[in-house]
Amino acid sequence: MSDRPGLPAATDLSVGQQVVSGQVTVDRARLVRYAGASGDFNPIHWNERVATSVGLPGVIAHGMWTMGAAVTVVTDWLGDPGAVLDYQVRFTRPVPVPDPGEVAVDVVATVGALDLEARTARIDLTVSVDGTRVLGKAQAVVRLG
Repeated sequence: MSDRPGLPAATDLSVGQQVVSGQVTVDRARLVRYAGASGDFNPIHWNERVATSVGLPGVIAHGMWTMGAAVTVVTDWLGDPGAVLDYQVRFTRPVPVPDPGEVAVDVVATVGALDLEARTARIDLTVSVDGTRVLGKAQAVVRLG
């Protein structure tokens, strides 16, 4: 049992345990809103012609959007975004976003390592679209109860 309300207890977890899975979706309208919020107006994120002219399969999601969206599955599980102490990923594949429609990004979070003394865990994320990984070595170090 956790002595920090809302956070999972370190003693309730084990290495290899899947702790949460979820899905986030993105469409072109969300990409435009993200571009405005982030200041990243690169046309590969909104213009099909430009995206294909540079060899992409079409408009792609911002890498930082994908990174941020994936970790929300973990922060929702924790109940406290401030419990994420470190988060890193490698961008391995683009996330094409159709028009019309949306694309689903699947996230599976597994305990990769535990430090019972520090009450932290490394959570390894498998982030994929249609079964293909789009983020590599996605890992979050989280504080536990």
